[in-house]
Amino acid sequence: SRGATLIACRRIPLPLVICPRPLYFYPDTMAVENDSDTGVLTRSREELKPPEEFRVILLNDDYTTMEFVVSVLITVFHKPVPEATRIMLDVHKKGRGIVGVYSFDIATTKITQVHTLAKQNGFPLKCTMEKA
Repeated sequence: SRGATLIACRRIPLPLVICPRPLYFYPDTMAVENDSDTGVLTRSREELKPPEEFRVILLNDDYTTMEFVVSVLITVFHKPVPEATRIMLDVHKKGRGIVGVYSFDIATTKITQVHTLAKQNGFPLKCTMEKA
């Protein structure tokens, strides 16, 4: 073996750590309370609520082409062509069209993507959200 150098490694034993009792992790949804009268620790669990949902809405304007709106619905919102065309016609005829219902973070991300694409292509397309 040309140029290969072998290095001898010696294993170093790691110290053994012994815990007198197991360590428990209480997630944020758990609360530990101490009853001062009896000295008993009790755990209570908070109920988790599903995330709030928001409707994402495309708004009509006089400059954005129908083809661009359909392409945005296909690329950003992953809509099939017939559904994208139907939503685009709602936007065109009614002045606004509901694209979908998403959690807050996903809705804001999709709105930002729409505004970025519209700006890059020189269109004033606007997108908003409202509580579902």
